[in-house]
Amino acid sequence: MNEVPSESNEGTPNVSTEQSATGHPAGDQSASVLKPLRIWPAVVLLLGMAIARFVPGMVEDAPIMLLMVAVIGPVILGGLIWLWWLTFSRASTKERLVGFFGALMIAGGCIYSLDETMIGPGIMMVAVPFGTAAFGIGAVLLSRWLSFGRTIIVLLLTLCGFGYATLLRNEGMWGNFALDLHWRWEPTAEELMLADRSDAPTSDVVSSSDEMDEWLTNPQWPQFRGPEGVSQQHGPPMLTDWSTKKPELVWKVPVGPGWSSFAVAGNLLFTQEQRGEKETVVCYTADAGKEVWAQEIESRFFDPLGGPGPRATPTLSGGSIFAQGASGQLQRLYAKSGEKVWEVDLREVADREPPMWGFSSSPLVVGSVVVVHAGGKGDKGTLAFDVESGDLKWSAAAGDHSYSSAQLLTLSGEKYVVMFTNAGMNVLDPATGESRCDYDWKLDGYSAVQPQVYSDGMVVLASQEETRCLEMTPTESGFAVEERWSSRKLKPDFNDFVIHDGHAYGFDAEIFTCIDLESGKRNWKRGRYGKGQVLMLADLDVLLVVSERGEIVLLEANPSKHQELSTFQAIEGKTWNHPVVIGDRLYVRNSQEAACYQLPMEAEPEVLASTLSK
Repeated sequence: MNEVPSESNEGTPNVSTEQSATGHPAGDQSASVLKPLRIWPAVVLLLGMAIARFVPGMVEDAPIMLLMVAVIGPVILGGLIWLWWLTFSRASTKERLVGFFGALMIAGGCIYSLDETMIGPGIMMVAVPFGTAAFGIGAVLLSRWLSFGRTIIVLLLTLCGFGYATLLRNEGMWGNFALDLHWRWEPTAEELMLADRSDAPTSDVVSSSDEMDEWLTNPQWPQFRGPEGVSQQHGPPMLTDWSTKKPELVWKVPVGPGWSSFAVAGNLLFTQEQRGEKETVVCYTADAGKEVWAQEIESRFFDPLGGPGPRATPTLSGGSIFAQGASGQLQRLYAKSGEKVWEVDLREVADREPPMWGFSSSPLVVGSVVVVHAGGKGDKGTLAFDVESGDLKWSAAAGDHSYSSAQLLTLSGEKYVVMFTNAGMNVLDPATGESRCDYDWKLDGYSAVQPQVYSDGMVVLASQEETRCLEMTPTESGFAVEERWSSRKLKPDFNDFVIHDGHAYGFDAEIFTCIDLESGKRNWKRGRYGKGQVLMLADLDVLLVVSERGEIVLLEANPSKHQELSTFQAIEGKTWNHPVVIGDRLYVRNSQEAACYQLPMEAEPEVLASTLSK
């Protein structure tokens, strides 16, 4: 029987032995070692990033550490995505090395190319989370594509994620820790203001020097938070129902960035703002918003939380303006002309650099001294300078961080300078700086809210953590302190509260609230106005709230319920500045514009004018 010769295999590939199970030719060595990626760890980490970023902000009464999870959490989890790629992803060695080091090079190049305002929070909250999330999402979506091309696509997505941050500019944070982001190529409000403003102030905006002297002798709003420093206004009755008669815009002007409020004397408004590389104290007319004078110093302060510009409010006293700059320059200026009398640098006196958010203490004038907080070591915490010469008269120990200002409080019939810092409260003799009481309260962050007297001997302190009511009992050497109650029902950040008829009204984080000052118990909590500010219209039993987005809201000062009376949009943009009301005029500003509104009053215009002139 003849054998049937076997068919030659020469030139014909054996599919069963020379083609991989995946269908790729055996000659493709890169494909022969690629495997589908193990994606469940990446999916878990990506979900964790989303939860860490968004959930803390949804938790009411969230502690500051939980809110920090929204900043730090996505960065840590994004780093773990890269660790997953290197160790647990099933990617080939070549993919792991090219993907990891390629992503590092992309991250480094993009971070180097960021706008300078994005350094810090912009890296942590935008660049790193977006870049690492893009890397992880790309790896998950392309996990079953068995080609080295998947690594290239992942890196391109990573470039898009990190590259997005290079297109942005940061103008600080909102109160909920969200960045105030804008396209990098868009002009800032400050740049637009500088381009439009005239080179010189208007010379004929006030009537006469004698008239200015008269205004400055008895200023209506001489300092931060008003005559007593408690954000209370007394004046003629106004209409609180604005449904038919709304506040009328008198003027609106662009201003430089800064978180100062106004000091007011007659037809003169004083504030502070940033103008390019110059920090500026400015005098405007109250009736038209025209610039009277501007005193500039070469200084520009910026921090990634608050943005650029000064933080303090100028103080009027004895015909002079006292202004604290964010970089440390304390100045005395003639209020009529802006001419400088003297200047001292807190950095030299206190031997320290500006804190993260700058020197923020609004000057307090008491007798012959002007008092500010500097936070230096030893006894260089609170400083008092001679109003005539600028010489240091006394200094006292205080905490090294505070957004608060020195406050003049009356305790047991005597006036004392009270300073609230991250170390607690210091009660000081205004003439000598000698301590009458040091109440220890160590704060993890900073103090930003003014201490207030509730009733004789009762002082209320509020922080981001809680509010405390302290009973101050006189002793031979000063005061003994007893804590009457503490409450987490009022936890203001940088948003001062007001006291009226035994209750405190203010911001518990971003929600407005009312607490009973006898017990510290909450009466109500309602009204999401962001981290705004509040002013008490005491004669009307009405609260004027300016929201973080520039909306004016009138609330009934009612401890039983939250009751909105009227509302309107006054200015645009992030608004942290304190409002001022003088007679029938409301003055508001933020980091980009200032405005004056005429409020609807119950009296006829001629009757009101007669009342205000007295």
